[in-house]
Amino acid sequence: MATVIGVRFKKAGKVYYFDPDGIWPHPGDYVIVETARGVEFGEVVTGSRTVSDAQIVAPLKKVIRVATEEDVNRAESNEKREKEAFTICQEKIAKHKLDMKLVSVEYTFDNSKIIFYFTANGRVDFRDLVKDLASVFKIRIELRQIGVRDEAKMLGGLGSCGRQICCGAFLGDFQPVSIKMAKEQNLSLNPTKISGQCGRLMCCLKYEQDNYEQVLKRVPRVGKDIVTPDGVGVITEINAIKERIKVRIRVDDDSFDVREYAIDEVRRPGPGDAAAVREAPKADRRRARPQPESAPEEENAEDETKKKRYPHQKAPKNLSTEQFLEKLKETGGAMPAHPGQHRRRRSRGGRSGEGAPAKGETPAPQAVDPE
Repeated sequence: MATVIGVRFKKAGKVYYFDPDGIWPHPGDYVIVETARGVEFGEVVTGSRTVSDAQIVAPLKKVIRVATEEDVNRAESNEKREKEAFTICQEKIAKHKLDMKLVSVEYTFDNSKIIFYFTANGRVDFRDLVKDLASVFKIRIELRQIGVRDEAKMLGGLGSCGRQICCGAFLGDFQPVSIKMAKEQNLSLNPTKISGQCGRLMCCLKYEQDNYEQVLKRVPRVGKDIVTPDGVGVITEINAIKERIKVRIRVDDDSFDVREYAIDEVRRPGPGDAAAVREAPKADRRRARPQPESAPEEENAEDETKKKRYPHQKAPKNLSTEQFLEKLKETGGAMPAHPGQHRRRRSRGGRSGEGAPAKGETPAPQAVDPE
């Protein structure tokens, strides 16, 4: 356990713990503290209190002093210089034609370093840019690439609710948000309605998620059976905010009714409970077409036709050299007939004349038809 105070360096920034070291400032006071980046100027947001060692990032830094009027004037002067540095850096980026967007500029309290925050789609080679900036400001330069959520936090703006975005107003850390939260809260999955200024899912989806999870654990999912005071029915809708559900119950032999109950009035079905009677699905008239009645003899004939297979016509067999010579002896020197032989000769003869042999060629003997 340790006694600490909470200090914030940026508006809606993360709160860091410091050892008061005998100095007990009140919330709203400005202090000078020692950080990993050097001496910093911050605002006290929480008074002295005792926290566990697990919440402290070792080593615990100490508070140097309460900020004086000179320290406050110096911090205000740094803010004015940040605006000038922002304009100069934008000109340098345009000069080097770099694909990056400058978001913010920050001077350290002791003026030992300038930090430029930017966004980009990928990695950017800004070595020449750093050299130009160092020649202008004559101090250490640091370029830090940030994400779209950090960009929205620094720039601020208004959300879809009409109020200032949460990350720019009071959120210190970003909480993970998933599309599953939007589904469980029955929200429209339209990206334009559930996304914030950064283009990611809105952080406010996390606020009510714990309550939704607790309520949904008490009842089955939509489409499951549930036991109500009026009998066993099927869940059609769950309203987690009001903690009420709608159930479809069979009231008569041929009719169903949708009734609403509080979650405390219903329970999960047990082994002794009967299953709910579900409504029969309606037939689709567009797809259901009456089939013409056919005689059993015609059906049997169609089945036999489908089963009957016709053999394919065999392709002409090409003769080898030995078979060709044997065939030539049998026919007495006449060329054996070949299916498609006349067709191939017509196509060959067409190159040098209609059936005439080409120049320098010996005419082939014609096939003799035994008939």
